[in-house]
Amino acid sequence: MGTLPLSPREARAWDGYRRMQGLLASQLNRQLTADTGLSDADFAILSALLGAPGHRLRGLALRCEVQWEKSRLSHHLGRMQTRGLVVREECVEDSRGAVFQLTDAGKAAVEAATDDRVAAVRTYLLDLLTPEQLDALTEISGAVLARLAKDDSHQRAVAELARGT
Repeated sequence: MGTLPLSPREARAWDGYRRMQGLLASQLNRQLTADTGLSDADFAILSALLGAPGHRLRGLALRCEVQWEKSRLSHHLGRMQTRGLVVREECVEDSRGAVFQLTDAGKAAVEAATDDRVAAVRTYLLDLLTPEQLDALTEISGAVLARLAKDDSHQRAVAELARGT
């Protein structure tokens, strides 16, 4: 027996979510780039490093934080190194690994961009919702994230992180 087709109600919900997610992500990225010169990808990495102890993370921990494939992260970090936003250091605990450190320029860039990002998130999402809708969005996000956390690829990444590889 095959998968049941979406009902009209489910199709409307899925299509609305898909369109909203794509357009919202595109708008937030365009606005961030125009206002700060940082891409959404830059902001995600810089924010993860800013929130880490000592503003530094091992490559695998950073990969888990931003949920990217190893190749994508490696290439993007190389471009960010060239721009002076991060530096790569050898991992003293494991010579196979690397640690990425936020530079002063990277810290200044992400701190300067944060107010612009918050303003855009408010403009294009949060200020449009009632308190009840905001609660529903939080509940929906939690349910989907909990289901995704059961995915094998996520579990492998968490296991690798726990092993320190």
